[in-house]
Amino acid sequence: MKRNTTTGAPDFYTFARGFLHTYMPTIRRLSPKTVEAYRISLECFLTFLTNHEHIDRAQVSFDHFDRTHLKAWMIWLADDKQYSARTITLRISALKAFLAYAAAEDVSLMALSQAARTLKAPAAPKTPIEYLTEDQTRAILAAFTGRTAKSRRNRMLLILLYDTAARVSEITALTLADLSLTKPGHLTLTGKRDKTRIVPLTDKTIEHLRVYLKEFHPNTVSQPATHPLFYSLRDGHPVALSADTIAAVVKQAAATARTTCPTMPARIHCHMLRKTKAMDLYQHGIPLPIIMRLLGHENGSTTAAFYANSRELHQTGENLLVA
Repeated sequence: MKRNTTTGAPDFYTFARGFLHTYMPTIRRLSPKTVEAYRISLECFLTFLTNHEHIDRAQVSFDHFDRTHLKAWMIWLADDKQYSARTITLRISALKAFLAYAAAEDVSLMALSQAARTLKAPAAPKTPIEYLTEDQTRAILAAFTGRTAKSRRNRMLLILLYDTAARVSEITALTLADLSLTKPGHLTLTGKRDKTRIVPLTDKTIEHLRVYLKEFHPNTVSQPATHPLFYSLRDGHPVALSADTIAAVVKQAAATARTTCPTMPARIHCHMLRKTKAMDLYQHGIPLPIIMRLLGHENGSTTAAFYANSRELHQTGENLLVA
């Protein structure tokens, strides 16, 4: 029953359960972490209603999702909880998504959803984009000398991370089936919600990959297509690298690069290579819609927010991929 048996009004808790347990994970196919973020936002609003507005938790209804309560909640988040503008934006966005779902399920809730949509979260302060300069990028890509098999694997890993601007999860999921070196060479990446996209490879990266495959995948014809592109051996069997392993590789490369490039930032993370590649493309004049598709961004404003505030000219990454 989606309506209160006594009042006949839409039952908030029934809708909340359907939103978190059925709609988001099953219909939208969102990850458990994303669903948990929505749950936390709803829980946060309930905490505000019970602790600040002194409303009995069992009595919470859609009547409490009006603009007056939502605006008071946003003030409470900023003043009492001292949340950042970004966090407040995430919280109110989750409530808007929930009300949009409820309105789609019950037309009597449409007015609430439309009223909430007009609320504007506080603007987040602009922060500098974290990306590497040309010298820093060159140094980190050259950090592994290739004297050992592990070093050669790590060098190829860094080159591919940069050249494809892939997320770490997309790199760890790569298999032989995702790689095509015949012209035009490309990689198939599987991103969020299992959405795939085709990413072109530079000629230099294809050269590196051919050398890498000869050593680490010498019998590609006989190997299963599901064989991980990057792996380590466990009990003699190849196992895909973990995100932690890749993060450690990037950290080690940065530490080595600092010996020749003192300006290397103290904190390096995998996502910085993704941003660096995108920034290089943007500063070389590549249109944002193309960069958006490369990154796998569903919303163009996400890409624009990252890169549209830069006007310096950078070379593309083609000549940064060391031999």
